[in-house]
Amino acid sequence: MEELRLGVIESQFAEIIWSNEPLPSGELVKLCEQKLGWKKSTTYTVLKRLCERGIFQNEKGMVSARMTKEEYDAAQSEKFVEENFGGSLPAFLAAFTTRKKLNKSEVDEIKKMIDAIGKEG
Repeated sequence: MEELRLGVIESQFAEIIWSNEPLPSGELVKLCEQKLGWKKSTTYTVLKRLCERGIFQNEKGMVSARMTKEEYDAAQSEKFVEENFGGSLPAFLAAFTTRKKLNKSEVDEIKKMIDAIGKEG
């Protein structure tokens, strides 16, 4: 899971792909030049690194995501709870709510999520 973490620049790059996929690698080079000021070699270096991490793929010059932004965000959230709260969601919620009080709609939404999980199991 460690290899999934993206730096600030990698995150900007990933957003370009997620917003435009699937796209030809040449188009990605143009977008990165416009939005990030990158040279072609920089784009291909970062793309290769993120493909090796399993986030994106470059098949026959067509770049697409192997992991949606939502899947990536979920994996990062899971890793955060695992590293900081021993994988305990209740411990995370307890820590979170000591400084930020949840409003009624947030509590109701969490209850619905818990109820849905209970029905699955």
